[in-house]
Amino acid sequence: MDQSPDTEPRGGPLVGLRVLDIATIIAGPTAASLLGDYGAEVVKVELPGQGDGLRTFTPFKDGKSLWWKVLNRDKRLVTLDLRKPQGKDLFLRLVAEADVLVENFRPDTLAGWGLDAQTLWAAQPRLVILRTTAFGQTGPYRNRPGFARIFEARGGMTFITGEPDREPMHVGYPIGDSIGGLFGGLALMSALWKLARDPEARGEEIDLSMTEAVTKLIDFNTLKFELLGESHQRSGNVSQYAAPTGVYLTRDGHWVSLSGSTNSLYAANCHSIGRPNLIEEPRYRSNQDRCRHAHELNAIFQQWFAENSLAHILERFEACGGTVAPVYSAQQIVEDPHVQARGFLQTVRDEDFGEVRVPGVVPRFGNHTCTIRRTGSDIGADNEEVFRGRLGLTQEEFDRLREQKII
Repeated sequence: MDQSPDTEPRGGPLVGLRVLDIATIIAGPTAASLLGDYGAEVVKVELPGQGDGLRTFTPFKDGKSLWWKVLNRDKRLVTLDLRKPQGKDLFLRLVAEADVLVENFRPDTLAGWGLDAQTLWAAQPRLVILRTTAFGQTGPYRNRPGFARIFEARGGMTFITGEPDREPMHVGYPIGDSIGGLFGGLALMSALWKLARDPEARGEEIDLSMTEAVTKLIDFNTLKFELLGESHQRSGNVSQYAAPTGVYLTRDGHWVSLSGSTNSLYAANCHSIGRPNLIEEPRYRSNQDRCRHAHELNAIFQQWFAENSLAHILERFEACGGTVAPVYSAQQIVEDPHVQARGFLQTVRDEDFGEVRVPGVVPRFGNHTCTIRRTGSDIGADNEEVFRGRLGLTQEEFDRLREQKII
């Protein structure tokens, strides 16, 4: 008999690692999902009857959040009320078998439920705890709530995004959460590396401020102010450190993005538009020179793009080694031959819609095959498997806890 996708052996360098995800919405769950992509087993704990707030986020199909499905791929989904004594006891039994705990409650919330770090480490001395909050575990803002737009605004990203004479802009996706999730995954692997090298090492507690993660991503921003007394400003789609650059409209109504800061790439771009005379022009000899004359250079390229079709533009730039890209919609990503050739969009099982295609694992490992097996499912879908199969609850115990809304 064929194995189901859920019983097939996992692949990836983190096979054998066990992760408990009690975080909500995006950032913490992203860190847990990344470890799961690389082979870790992730058990996600939600509040009975309520669940993770991401379940209420658009887009929806037939009342199901598609965002929820893709972010919580391959997780074992259980419900448990950690605030109740029996729920706490069951949770500590899960902790005893885990390597990693991911949470995003406000500081001291878990401690208030009797689940402070010392209690967790008593259950599992080598547990790595990732705490993701808006502003960190210390400081005057520690208890303030936060969402991606808060992190992006306070972290400096929003101020530098948009046109110079218009309001600052957020991108059309809560990228601040994703940034934090990436930093969280990296921090977890760093802590686990120490534990792998030292069998006597104790557990680690990681304090991840989402706002600091955003600020850190824009490394030069504060140093520019520190040494030059200048705050980096908005410049729209025109880069402040390379020229020519921009997003341009083609003759047939498509958008393309142009870049290239080195002399060789600039030369290739000039050949692409049939203007080799621009290469040796004294005003454009170096990238620094070109940035000083960005306005006039951008106008030259803008006019050429406006006079040509997307197909011709891409053909010319590919032939000359230039650096331009079409600005893709989701449809164009799905239909792109390179995306298809690499098989990046993986077909996985979904309990509501049969088989669906979702982005695959990034990056790819030479010695491991990492795959996604299923999308996120309904609340408490794996309660029996985890509580009865793993923790050994009897049917009577399981039913009683469910009636008491502990699970």
